[in-house]
Amino acid sequence: MPAVVSIAALLAGSALLLLAGGLHGLLLPLAGLDQGFSDASLGLLGAGWALGYMSGCLFVPLIVKRVGHVRSFGALASLAGITVLLNLIFMHPVAWILLRAITGFCFAGAAMIVESWLNERSTSETRGRIFGFYTMINLGATTAGQLLLTLGSPTGYFFFVLGSIIYSLSLLPTALSTAASPAPLTQAKLDPKKLWRNSPIAVVAVFMVGVSNGSFGTLGAVYGRRIGLEVPEIAVMMSLALLAGALIQIPVGMLSDRMDRRKVLVGLALVAMSLGSSLSFFGGVSPLATVLLIAAFGGVVYAMYPVIVAHASDHADPGDFLRISGGLLLIFGTGTMVGPLMASGLMTFTYPGALFQVTAAAHLSMMLFAIWRIRQRAPVSAEAKSEWVPVISTAQITTPETVSLDPRTEIDETGGDI
Repeated sequence: MPAVVSIAALLAGSALLLLAGGLHGLLLPLAGLDQGFSDASLGLLGAGWALGYMSGCLFVPLIVKRVGHVRSFGALASLAGITVLLNLIFMHPVAWILLRAITGFCFAGAAMIVESWLNERSTSETRGRIFGFYTMINLGATTAGQLLLTLGSPTGYFFFVLGSIIYSLSLLPTALSTAASPAPLTQAKLDPKKLWRNSPIAVVAVFMVGVSNGSFGTLGAVYGRRIGLEVPEIAVMMSLALLAGALIQIPVGMLSDRMDRRKVLVGLALVAMSLGSSLSFFGGVSPLATVLLIAAFGGVVYAMYPVIVAHASDHADPGDFLRISGGLLLIFGTGTMVGPLMASGLMTFTYPGALFQVTAAAHLSMMLFAIWRIRQRAPVSAEAKSEWVPVISTAQITTPETVSLDPRTEIDETGGDI
């Protein structure tokens, strides 16, 4: 507890950041639907966010190196709050896509700065506990942000102004902190050849999970609205999916530590494909059944990413965990950019359930490739396996600094490029 109390201000700043991000991320597609935006333009919101987020992970370390952590965080959080208000002023799809990319850039950078402070304040003895508290608080804040929409209608100005206020409040903990600025931010770099040599299945699977989770995270609310769910039902539905993903990770992680992780991924992909197919054809028959199916679907798809990272870590050389995980993060981000584009196009020209046709195709591809790889390579022995660590696989939570804070980096050299 002393370790947690010493970083309480930083955790509060992170919680406020994720609270605003959860609200803003669910508000835009719902408000866009009320404005008559097409499914394709709403899908581009997700692609814009992913592009901005990945750009932030790559370039914000250079900004921090030049002007420092406190100034950078203040500028990024302030700009994120401004973009929420600009969404309210410029009610046009093109403007929203551009603003969403800016928000993604700011959000990634602000999150990385908070995480770098947490990383600096952690030790080998406290890193695991700090990482656990940080993950739990971010999950709760994101969920709370989504549930705020149960309190009113997404039309009007209230939730836009509220989101901007919360972004501004996230400035206070770091601005008033007396802690010294930490080391330079971790910057992710992509080495496809090395990633492929380490684990081909990790490369393919993390991209497919990005396609699936990016599509669902961006367009799940659009799907719910198209099949007749009310806004409070949609907010509860998306929140339950995220919470289920956190809960299901624990038994899935324990199982993957005891058997071939690739077989666990095959099982998860099969279940996700079955649930997605059910939602594609039968979603909307019963609101309660749809919400429960979505919760189960979210639980399964959000449990895949940490298993993939753990499998890649099983094959990584000592000291390579940061670089391998950072590269996988960028591939995951690429998938979250491609997925919404594919799903929104199909939803525009066919029907809302096409969203889950895209996720089912991604999970089928991952499952078939995993089965083929199982036949090509022997499993890792239980003694050689790395530690499984829970991570919520949404583009709004994971950054290169999250990877650096991961307790599995204790034996690695932290800082600099990954």
